[in-house]
Amino acid sequence: MPLRPTKWLIRLLMLWLALSIAAIWLEQAREIWLIAGACLATLLVSDGALAFCVKNPIITRKIPGRFAVGVESEVTLRVTNSAKRFLHLSVYDGLPGNAACELLPWRGSIKGGGYVDVTYPVTLHERGEQFFDQTYLLLTSPLGLWSRRTKGGQEDLVKVYPNYQPVLRFALMAMAHRQEQTGIVRKNRAGLSRDFHQLRDYQFGDSLSQIDWKASSKRRSLISRDFQEQLDQSVILMLDCGRRMRTLDGEVSQFDHCLNSMLLVSYVALRQGDHVGILSFGGTGRWLPPVKGGHAMTTVLNHLYDYETSPYPSDFSEAAERLLMHQQRRAMVVILTNLRGEDGDELVEPLRRLRQKHVVVLASLRESGIDKVLNNEVVNFDGALGYLAAQDYSSERERVLANLRSHGVVALDETAQRFPVALANRYLDTRETI
Repeated sequence: MPLRPTKWLIRLLMLWLALSIAAIWLEQAREIWLIAGACLATLLVSDGALAFCVKNPIITRKIPGRFAVGVESEVTLRVTNSAKRFLHLSVYDGLPGNAACELLPWRGSIKGGGYVDVTYPVTLHERGEQFFDQTYLLLTSPLGLWSRRTKGGQEDLVKVYPNYQPVLRFALMAMAHRQEQTGIVRKNRAGLSRDFHQLRDYQFGDSLSQIDWKASSKRRSLISRDFQEQLDQSVILMLDCGRRMRTLDGEVSQFDHCLNSMLLVSYVALRQGDHVGILSFGGTGRWLPPVKGGHAMTTVLNHLYDYETSPYPSDFSEAAERLLMHQQRRAMVVILTNLRGEDGDELVEPLRRLRQKHVVVLASLRESGIDKVLNNEVVNFDGALGYLAAQDYSSERERVLANLRSHGVVALDETAQRFPVALANRYLDTRETI
């Protein structure tokens, strides 16, 4: 129904109905009631017809260049009245289904030929591509008895990225030389890598292998070669998109926890001068060839923002084959998953093949609920059963991790709260072995 009654029309109808009750008891009131009814009907029909003559306003929407999950952003609607008379209306924007906004609808008036900017905050709660539908309007008729529903403006496709504000916070601290506040520890490994850095005067304690004899003969004093950590290495992040990653840890899925950790490691690796590549598995098969440089963080974000889990199991053997096909150069391969006890036999062989060519890090996100059960005091029989089940589940994971470590795989097992920083530290610790 394109027309809907306004509160003023409802009040007039209620008044007319009250008059009808009086007309039942007072014969003099019947004539007044009939005349009032005829006048009201005439007004309703006339104003209803005029409602369709009200010109639709022109709607333009200004949206941010990008959205982040759970982060409030501002959207502005410019509503332009192209008619000569005042326009009374209500504005409802066509928000995505997962959006949260408390300031809509907007109600007000716009003078003839004027415009108004409606700015409202909106929070989107799902990553990927989201649609803003056309703007919905309720235009009030000239006499104010009817409202006509219509739409204006256009649809907008927006990209919703992972919430990388924590990554930016880590970045700002790193640029301010305050890594100790982030928990990321950078160890000094000067002189242990293979990349030449510069020539300098010999210092007491320098090894003979560091002395550059050709430069020393020219300068007639001992000159040492200085080395720095090897640059221009490759880090391949393999993200498990299978059904096991759908488990919620708090209000966020384990998949999104891993995604945020990947952003942090990508930023740290790019600042180190390394290449960063991404491979997904578990029902998906996306591949981002290694990229390098500070500007490459935008490339990583644009590649990751619409990643989703699939209903399929995770095939580690197929993932290993695809990686070996894509990445020929030796690299650090970081596999982000949720390790299960039954993964023991399935994981060993594909990771062993990867170990023959690459440095392999298995980063497993441990459910925080397991630790909570193990740390709770057992007070009844149900609590004891829960404790034993959690203990058995945890022991199976530990056996799998120990088996992988015995095959040369670097294994990490942390809860969501500690996972990002632990993974960044493990990357820095393992980097020199590439």
